[in-house]
Parts: sequence; structure tokens; C-alpha cells
Amino acid sequence: MSAALAPIAWVGRGTLEALAAIGRVSFFAGSTIRHALTPPFYWREFLQALVTIGWLSLPVVGMTALFTGGALALQIYAGGSRFSAETFVPSIVAIGMTRELGPVLGGLMVAARVASSIAAELGTMKVTEQIDALTTLSTNPMKYLTVPRVVAATLAVPVLVGVGDVIGIMGGYLVGINRLGFNEAAYLTNTWNYLEFWDVASGLVKGAVFGFVVALMGCYFGMNSGRGAQGVGAATKAAVVAASVLILATNYLLTEAFFSS
Repeated sequence: MSAALAPIAWVGRGTLEALAAIGRVSFFAGSTIRHALTPPFYWREFLQALVTIGWLSLPVVGMTALFTGGALALQIYAGGSRFSAETFVPSIVAIGMTRELGPVLGGLMVAARVASSIAAELGTMKVTEQIDALTTLSTNPMKYLTVPRVVAATLAVPVLVGVGDVIGIMGGYLVGINRLGFNEAAYLTNTWNYLEFWDVASGLVKGAVFGFVVALMGCYFGMNSGRGAQGVGAATKAAVVAASVLILATNYLLTEAFFSS
């Protein structure tokens, strides 16, 4: 191969590898959905995953939302004061939290905590041949390990997003009345009057999609982990990176679909 064609070959090879990776993930996602819709369903694994993903993620999601809501109120007040638009702080904080910051930051926090945990757990199980043992015992690893975690994350993350929205709006409220001098009743009235049902519902839909993405990436990279501690570490890192990037990309696509008109 001539030197002039080397860059073209490099781009082509990278493109083919990317397409192959997309195909493998898409096949894995389709297989997960198919297995989720057919029995058996392992309720014990599902409930355990629900507690791990939902309840144990609540503190980090709540703290993130609280400080984000407070910082958002300060930033909007500082920017709005240039145009004498300080009164819009309550409504913009509420809309910003429910539409974007609540689901996105909640999803990223869950990705950092859950995708890494799932990938490390399943990767370790693969290294120690526990997944092979499940197959030997006539238990489908996809049904036993992947489906309960993906379903639990899909159901738990919207709840986390809803709680995070409330806490984030409360953070903006606390900063607004204690730091920015807003009247308590006026702040709550402006929040309620400008917040619409679809603002909240769209964020919850995003949360469900993000939960699916996070658990799917954790399971995919865990089930396809390399051998040894180095392979498990690489799978854990790849799961967090892939989940975070997909959350941001999916967020744009969903925002375009929900609010482009």
C-alpha cells in the first residue's frame, strides 16, 4: 500500500470497526428486549437490582440536583439582571431542571455509579467462569444477569429523575428566597404557573431511555470483558464512557423529537 492511500485505509478501517461495534450493541439490545418479553423472569434478581440501582443511587442524584438547582438560580439571576428579567428565575429553573438538567445529570450520575458496577460485576463473573457455570446449569445468562438489571434501571431511573427534579427546584427555591431576595409565595406561584405537564413528562421519558442505556452498556461490556483484572478494568472504563456519550447523544435526539416544533 502506498503512503498516499494509508490515511484512507485508516479511515476506512476505523469506519468498519465502528459499524461492527454498533451492530454488536444493536444485536445485544435486541436480544435483551426479546428475552425481557419472554418467560422466565427472575424476580429476585430484578428486586435486588432495583434496590441497588434505584434506592442506593438516590443520595448522589439528590445531592447533584440540589446544588445544580441552586447554581442554576444564581446563574439565571446574574444573566437576567442584564436585561431586567430577574423575575423569570423560578420558571427557568423549573423548566431547565425538568427538561434537561434533571434527566441528563441524573443519568450521568447513574452511569458513573451503575454502569461501572454492573460491568465490573459481570466482568468478574466471566473471568471466574461463573457465567459459563450458569450455561452448564441450563440457565440463560442473558435472562438471569442482563434482563433484570436492564428492566430495573429502565424503571428506577425515571423515579430518580422525578425526585431529582423536585430536589433541584427546591435548591433553586432555597437560593432564591435566602440569597436573591425572592418572596416565597411569588417564587412558588411563578414555578407552578409556568411549568407544564410535558416539561415533566419529557424528562421522565428521557430518564427511562437513559436507564436502559446505562444498564445495557454495563451488561454489554461486562459480558464481553477480557480475561484478567486488566480486562475487567477496561470493560468498566468502556462501559462508563459509552453510557455517558450515548446519554448525551440520545438526549439531543429526544429533545429534537419532543421540542423541535
